[in-house]
Amino acid sequence: MKRFIPRVLALVLVCVIGLMGCSNPSTLSGDYQQDTLALINSLKTAIELPDNTETKRAAQADARQIINDYASRYRRDDSVANLPSFTTMRTALNSLAGHYSSYPNRPVPEKLKKRLNQEFRQVEIALKRGA
Repeated sequence: MKRFIPRVLALVLVCVIGLMGCSNPSTLSGDYQQDTLALINSLKTAIELPDNTETKRAAQADARQIINDYASRYRRDDSVANLPSFTTMRTALNSLAGHYSSYPNRPVPEKLKKRLNQEFRQVEIALKRGA
């Protein structure tokens, strides 16, 4: 009996940890076009907010999280990985994530904002074409 209780407790802990790892509280729906457009809108909002505000920091943290969720969900999806909209979106996401990682306390430079907005437009056009 003394061996039984610790083993059951260990089994329960493994199950709980395993199930917690399987849950995905992501806001992504699984529809590539819808998720991409929602991500673009979220990132545009995060980029355009005034600097040095609490909402800007929260928006940047949310942007980092959704970038990670988006990349991990779609990067290995063969039906999406070779689409022009996805490759352009990955380029934009890598640029923005790189800026947030390297310069977390600095605002996004105008040159980068301009390039991101251009890439976002290209992605929206490609999505309308179905690519």
